Amino acid sequence: MKYIFFLLIVLFFTSCASKEAVTLEKKKEVKKQEKAQEQELKSKKEKKKNIEISDLVKIPQNVEFFAKELSSKVKMYEIQQKYENYYFSVWNDKKPREKLEDVKWPFTSYKVGSSYGENLKPLEQKFFDEMYEKANFEKYGTANLNAITLRHVNIRAFPTDKPLFKDPDIAGEGFPFDYLQNSTLSANKPLFVSHYSKDREWVYAFSSFASGWIKSSEIVFLKKEHTDAWQKAQQIFFIKEGEPIYTKKSTFLFSSKIGMMLALISEDENNFIALAISSYKNSTPMFERVKISKKIATKEPLKLDKDSLTNVINEVAKSNYGWGGMYGQRDCSSTLRDIYAPFGIWLPRNSSQQAKVGKIVSLDKFSDEEKIANIKKYAIPFQTLLYKKGHIVLYVGTFDEEIIVLHNTWGVKIKKDDTEGRVVIGKTIFSTLRLGENLENYDKDGEILRNLESMNIITQ
Repeated sequence: MKYIFFLLIVLFFTSCASKEAVTLEKKKEVKKQEKAQEQELKSKKEKKKNIEISDLVKIPQNVEFFAKELSSKVKMYEIQQKYENYYFSVWNDKKPREKLEDVKWPFTSYKVGSSYGENLKPLEQKFFDEMYEKANFEKYGTANLNAITLRHVNIRAFPTDKPLFKDPDIAGEGFPFDYLQNSTLSANKPLFVSHYSKDREWVYAFSSFASGWIKSSEIVFLKKEHTDAWQKAQQIFFIKEGEPIYTKKSTFLFSSKIGMMLALISEDENNFIALAISSYKNSTPMFERVKISKKIATKEPLKLDKDSLTNVINEVAKSNYGWGGMYGQRDCSSTLRDIYAPFGIWLPRNSSQQAKVGKIVSLDKFSDEEKIANIKKYAIPFQTLLYKKGHIVLYVGTFDEEIIVLHNTWGVKIKKDDTEGRVVIGKTIFSTLRLGENLENYDKDGEILRNLESMNIITQ
């Protein structure tokens, strides 16, 4: 009995010792993992230091610096008198402004084999078949109704909120580049509705600068008498971002966005009283009288002077990069569209179309040195756009003899051993035309300067 008791004691302590040894080993392993994680984090921080983009450090990142040479007394240009005609143009359409085959472009551009869904897995043919069925194209041009947006809305290439990415393993693809995001519209923007999707969740609509699918719950229809009266009224332009707009009963309607206009009803010393639209029921409009402080809106288009440009660009630059305006942000072309809106200058949606406004100077046959010489000679600060395929920038002047541009950009292309990558910026910046050239793996083939095709002076 004694021997059995002794044996049990020995086994107990052996087991405890064994457990302690295992516990010590586990602790060592955990410490080893923690040390490795710390090292990895340190390495990442060092790497971030090493990929610092010199333009963002050396070049002043404030519009005041580049606008200081501008005159405070400037004339109004002819182009500034045409904004309202473009803005309201869709309310004067009798039928869709594009042919049916042209609005089907997403179904020929995006296909099985090169398209990926929200889980970053390849999309199947079933998805495209369902979208085409839902698009209800046999009803194209049968509604033909005037409408208006109730809030900030997305314009989609397919009638769905689901994204479509290209191969996410390729640099510059995957998030945030959802190819179904065509554009965005701010609240109370004019629309022309062609037809409903089969389930009536969506409408196919045209704005003055883009078309696509908008949720039917985000619009209301207007009668011709209402759209005519709105167009004839004095308009006010918003010059501040993100200011909440309320009804007389303090119900929130939407936030202000540069590029928005509302019809003026009356005004006093400090405020405008404007007309805004909310929804009643069954897509019926509710006409609201809203108070707008004169600090956030103006009754006349602004002049392209130092103070006005500084104020508007500072507001627009609050946005981060948002492909197609996703998440209430802006991309390169919508940044420029909205900058010029309060000045009464209407720009198209896409960079390639914006590059055709005003006096165009071709640059694609020139060497880099010739491009620089021509830009310095002919470009007018804050009135000249520089275009390369897929991207557009605003010329603002020079700094240390270098051409400086304002643009909202996703990042800089890099390349190592035939493998592409991106150094993400994701915001509006001032840079040279060789943005990122200090980077170790800078890809000169993606450089702005090398790929410039044209410049255009929008006021000429």
